[in-house]
Amino acid sequence: MTQIKRNAALVAVTAVALGMVTPLAVAVEKAPALDWKKCAGSTLDPRQQCATLEVPMDYAHPGGRKIGIAVSRIPSENPDARRGALFLIPGGPGGSSLNDPSGKGQKLPQEVRGAYDLIGFAPRGLAPSTSVSCDLQHSDLALTKSRPWPAPDGSVAENMATAQRMSDACARNGGELIRHISTKNNARDLDRLRAALGERKVSGWGVSYGTYVGAAYAEMFPHRTDRFVLDSNDNPDPVRAERSWLQIYEVGVEDNFPEFAKWASTPGNPDRLAGTATEVRALFLRLAARLDREPIPWPGANPEELNGNVLRQTMLDSLYDTDNYPTLAKLMLAAQQGTVPPAPAAPPEPVLQNGAAVGAGTICNDAVWPRDAAVYEKGVAESRAKYPLTAGMPRNAMMCAAWPYRPRETPVRITDRGPSNILLVQNERDVATPVSGALKLREALGRRAVMVTVNSTGHGSYLRNGNACGDEIVSRFLATGQRPAADTYCR
Repeated sequence: MTQIKRNAALVAVTAVALGMVTPLAVAVEKAPALDWKKCAGSTLDPRQQCATLEVPMDYAHPGGRKIGIAVSRIPSENPDARRGALFLIPGGPGGSSLNDPSGKGQKLPQEVRGAYDLIGFAPRGLAPSTSVSCDLQHSDLALTKSRPWPAPDGSVAENMATAQRMSDACARNGGELIRHISTKNNARDLDRLRAALGERKVSGWGVSYGTYVGAAYAEMFPHRTDRFVLDSNDNPDPVRAERSWLQIYEVGVEDNFPEFAKWASTPGNPDRLAGTATEVRALFLRLAARLDREPIPWPGANPEELNGNVLRQTMLDSLYDTDNYPTLAKLMLAAQQGTVPPAPAAPPEPVLQNGAAVGAGTICNDAVWPRDAAVYEKGVAESRAKYPLTAGMPRNAMMCAAWPYRPRETPVRITDRGPSNILLVQNERDVATPVSGALKLREALGRRAVMVTVNSTGHGSYLRNGNACGDEIVSRFLATGQRPAADTYCR
């Protein structure tokens, strides 16, 4: 999701497409030409160009209001070997790949950069595309609010009140656009971009939530796909399409915390917390419980105290990347002494507001969430008992529990229908997109996909937290189309 990604009774999904144009109709409409210009920003590769793509706000009424999608590209470094365009599909929801042609795109091997124009974009609703904001209260921008940590006693009453307050703000301030932010519309926008680029087919590299967008594109426009890499994969369950990313933190944390605990108990580590991994886990649980009872003031932070849920959220953030382990360890060491480190830096508030609105719009518009507090109370109690590290948060109520709009159409259902041209790459220990969810996507895609499981820890595998074996397989596929004959394990 970039920082920004996803029982009793489920409310049935009854919304259906309201006269929605078919993917074929969208694909054959003449796309306006892109007017490429120099990008703003002094840190970008000077070769990167930027343009704005005009798309319908509402694909059910393509002749109505238009919105702009900011796009970028670095052309192929070897025109003689150029194969086409490679979409860099960001995570989130609420993430952008607009600067990725200059960033992670330059980590691609030479033969891949020669084969493709590297294409980035800011998804609908996210600046500098036509943007949206809910104008949430400053306190509601804290991750301990958007990740719905329950009260220390497990109560969800405050979470339900927060959901109502935040949803009311989105209804009041989000305008019409927030109703049209969804995974299906993100996929439709990508097909408009394909047409505007003049490409019959496109390739893609989707990461985290981007794997769901990429899978949706491959489902909706199967014969427009060339070579697709899905990296750090979402569970594609069409009913729990967005709720699932929240619940999988239960398993994701349990998969990853032992790695942190081993690191934090290693002799010679300047941030060592205890003598054994078992003691690190016990220390974390004790410290979180103590901070539930006795928060420590933390001026400049949001919220302005270090409480148990802030510690738990820091744990969750730190498990995304092993390089972030010291952040959690240092906070635990400080809290043991009754102190806090300097308040963490935060992006500018307009950036946070924009990302929060896009994330909420996507998650809440994609699938119906239960509205009954009793559903969440039951789920939280079960989760707290079985997964104490996450304290019930993964089954709690986000703002979608009070979202004022019904989904405008049914969620995309990923199937095995279409060409066999997808490669999944997945770290074995990933807090945000666990391998258990990735296997569900692999199962849904069937013969269309091959999966590479990488013996590595962290979120984001290819050219990030994976290993040389996995990177080599993905690079070879993008450059030549060659995939392993069967699912593969990279030790």
